[in-house]
Amino acid sequence: MQQTEFLNVVLPFKDKLYRLAKRLLVSKEEAEDATQEILMKLWSKNNMMEDYNNVEAYAMMMTKNFCLDRLKSKQAGNLKLVHSNYKDENVSLQNQVEVSDSLSWIEKIMEDLPEQQKMVLQLRDVEQYEFEEIAELLGMSATAVRVALSRARKTVREKLVQKHNYGIK
Repeated sequence: MQQTEFLNVVLPFKDKLYRLAKRLLVSKEEAEDATQEILMKLWSKNNMMEDYNNVEAYAMMMTKNFCLDRLKSKQAGNLKLVHSNYKDENVSLQNQVEVSDSLSWIEKIMEDLPEQQKMVLQLRDVEQYEFEEIAELLGMSATAVRVALSRARKTVREKLVQKHNYGIK
């Protein structure tokens, strides 16, 4: 595969790789380093890329595995899993504060979710992957993905409602 072909194949989903890395590693710098590392690994496997049916799925799996290895390593003493969302700049200040507060609570709630549920929630709701793709990436059945997603959403919803209803009877 030529350099321009490689760039045309990989660059369209490099932002997805970064978002997944950021989801897992928290730190912007760590996520950037991880993304760069994955892109370099993909480049080193450039000649074999034509053998892969879905380069994007392969790259996402590489990113997930790299980040999880990073979290397990001794260097990752102060890294943790969190969720980050994006802000809409066209809303009032009060709405921004409310959204920011809710997102902050969602991040805290997601920290307590089991690893598998975090990954499924990230891949489905943020990255918009199909159930079959998530199943392939995580080595699960599509049914198990649906169950994990349902449980994750239910937990986040219940805890967020509980937080918002605090003190109201």
